Amino acid sequence: MNTIFTVGIFLSLFLAALLFVKKNKTMADNILGIWMVVIGIELASYYIYFLGYWDKYPHLVGITSPFPLLFGPLLYLYVDFSLRKKQYFRPKDWLHFIPFVITYLAMTPFLFGYSAEQKRLADSLDFNSEFKSFFIFGFTMFFITAVVYPIFAYRKITNYQKYISDNFAYKESISLKWLKILIWGAAAVFLSVIAIFLLQEGLKIDFGFKGDIIPDILVVIFVAVLGFFGIRQQGIFTDVVVSQKEMDDSMQEKESYKRSGLKSSDAEILHQRLLDLMDNEKPYLEPKLSLSQLAEKLTITPNNLSQIINQCDEKNFYDFVNGYRVQEFISLATSPQNKNMNLLGIALDAGFNSKSSFNQVFKKTTGKTPREYLSAN
Repeated sequence: MNTIFTVGIFLSLFLAALLFVKKNKTMADNILGIWMVVIGIELASYYIYFLGYWDKYPHLVGITSPFPLLFGPLLYLYVDFSLRKKQYFRPKDWLHFIPFVITYLAMTPFLFGYSAEQKRLADSLDFNSEFKSFFIFGFTMFFITAVVYPIFAYRKITNYQKYISDNFAYKESISLKWLKILIWGAAAVFLSVIAIFLLQEGLKIDFGFKGDIIPDILVVIFVAVLGFFGIRQQGIFTDVVVSQKEMDDSMQEKESYKRSGLKSSDAEILHQRLLDLMDNEKPYLEPKLSLSQLAEKLTITPNNLSQIINQCDEKNFYDFVNGYRVQEFISLATSPQNKNMNLLGIALDAGFNSKSSFNQVFKKTTGKTPREYLSAN
């Protein structure tokens, strides 16, 4: 067990140091580094308790108790800054730390007013001490942050993903998989802490060992994965980074379709113009085509173009454009003059800009891999 704590503490602080000196680091890297430091201190505190040093040095009792309340906010802010254009703290960002501050203020009488013997007694009685109400308050605060922040973070990713699909025809530099894994991993650790606490204190189940060790082991594993992949991130979005206002405006535009003033007859005319443009000028051959670029070619607003694609084709912009690219690939791949070209080369000529996106889109559109489709046809 000593090894687990030692590895966890060392790894947390070592990864934090690497993040702080990382080249081209972002605010998201700094937040992840701070999170690593917080986890390292929390693990060190529990390790000291596990070794029995709180009994020898009772003034250490409870000094890091509010630290878990930082986990949820730091998770959310890491995701937020990974998606955010402006890499600086806004006044409202500091509001996420209010539960942490309130909890420390509530602990002030205990931290600075109790004698060493009183703290030692409170620690030995634990949940049955006069601080029972405080323990319940602290756990409730942790429960709320542990549930709310992963949900908020995941929602932010989902909204961003929808925004990208509605406004861009490529996603290569917009991989959200890492952030989703991070949220699921953090949620698993949070829920394990809650479950252990409820089983031990609520149902009075005796594990035969300190149940707190289970979440701590998960935390060490989480730190290893978090640090390894977090350090590798060079900016989640190198080509497309949008502001929260742009996403909010996009969502509002979708909700205002019915109030847009675009008549059905006008929409049909504009839709036909769009189809003619796609067939004749083939703008989809531009690998990084965006909604605004295509709208400019049609001399209409991006909002109207998005409305036409959504209502007339029942697709988002990403699927609409890549549908043409798939057909272009099929046309080129079945042409005798291209029989000696490899499939990736043909895909790039059709407007795709990576093998992964090509394979994913093609399978989604046709239900088959490119080779399976060409073999069957």
